[in-house]
Amino acid sequence: MRILALVPARGGSKRVPNKNIRELGGKPLINWSIEAAQGIPEILDILVSTDSLVIADVARAAGALVPWLRPAELSTDTATSIVVCMHALDWYEKENGQLDGLLLLQPTSPFRKTQTIQAAIQLFKKYAERPVVAFSPAESHPMWCYRVAGDAIYPFVHGVDQPTRSQDLPPAYVVNGEVYLATPGYLRANSSFLGSETVPLVIEDKREALDIDSDWDWLLAENMLDRI
Repeated sequence: MRILALVPARGGSKRVPNKNIRELGGKPLINWSIEAAQGIPEILDILVSTDSLVIADVARAAGALVPWLRPAELSTDTATSIVVCMHALDWYEKENGQLDGLLLLQPTSPFRKTQTIQAAIQLFKKYAERPVVAFSPAESHPMWCYRVAGDAIYPFVHGVDQPTRSQDLPPAYVVNGEVYLATPGYLRANSSFLGSETVPLVIEDKREALDIDSDWDWLLAENMLDRI
């Protein structure tokens, strides 16, 4: 099986400046994702897509492939992950031949385990190359959430007007950003990793599922370092 791992790492992080190369546990944040994917037989290359020369140098030093800097139009706040995926996928297949899968690894999930990536690949094989995406139990259940409109509140889930006992709630899950895996054909046809065919890879470990998107998340990550 031929899989390309892609780590998108734009230089213009606003909430946490220089997030992708900021040191966590003595190494740049992006290195955690690169190292987690190294040594997996199905992965041909770990390609880092970035618009930053500094991030490119750090990624290369960690053993990643950085063949170019991402075009400016793919490095804006509005550029979607799927467009970045397609840019890297099209280039790689043109240069190296057809792939069986594209594995998106967001650099903001530092505690992702190599075993988790391997589990995603095994599900990908088992379910005839249907997309595989990592999920975690929702921290706040949607049936306990409300919309706030001025001085009024409304249940977020229609028809639910009061809290339910936690033991009566149906399980709810959210995409945690750890792992996305799909065939090039699926991505080109659907412009998404998510759909009715998507196979969930459920991650119960809250530490592993941490997605760093704010200074608060970074503080949590630093406090988790000695618990890995």
